[in-house]
Amino acid sequence: MGKGKSKSDKVAKLPKKECCVSKTKCNRCPLRMLQEGTLPPGYTVKKRKLVKVKKLKADKAA
Repeated sequence: MGKGKSKSDKVAKLPKKECCVSKTKCNRCPLRMLQEGTLPPGYTVKKRKLVKVKKLKADKAA
């Protein structure tokens, strides 16, 4: 018998690159994901666009 995918094997949907500004926010809207806290680590939203957060090195901080 073939192996079927179970419901627990869901892959998290990545956000869109840019918000489409629809009145009903889609499931992948970066603004909605930021508000809910489901945005992947290392990402944030600026001016309705998805951007990566730069990590600061400890050497520069000291």
